[in-house]
Amino acid sequence: MQNELDPVDVEILKLLQIDATLTNKELAFKLSKSIATIHERIRRLKEQGYIKRIVAILDRKKINKNLIAFSQVLLKEHTASTLYAFENDVAKFSEVMECFQMTGAFDFILRIATSDMDSYHLFLRNKLATLPNISTVQSFFVLSETKSETAYPL
Repeated sequence: MQNELDPVDVEILKLLQIDATLTNKELAFKLSKSIATIHERIRRLKEQGYIKRIVAILDRKKINKNLIAFSQVLLKEHTASTLYAFENDVAKFSEVMECFQMTGAFDFILRIATSDMDSYHLFLRNKLATLPNISTVQSFFVLSETKSETAYPL
């Protein structure tokens, strides 16, 4: 990645990770470049996939997502089709914020956001546990959040 990006590209990415609402004019001023140059670079960074999307990060407590669980899932079978099926099924659940296939004792880890323990329990029983091929689900609940970053160091 670094060999394809020059220092200006890296600075644009750093600034946009901190505040994606910065206008091309503001970025141009901060980086001592023309607005047209910034516009073209951002377009290219999007086309090349460095910028996947631009989003607003919400305060989860203000939208009643007070319970965060990390659930480790072990599947019974590990064929390509069963792995793909699990990924496709779990991606449809609005409670699942992230799904990662893992190495180690479990196959997947999910980050799940619900309003409370009752909502998590309903999600587990009525959605996750209904999927075929699940052997074990082990969940851990967040007590406090010390650090939560969305910006990658560049």
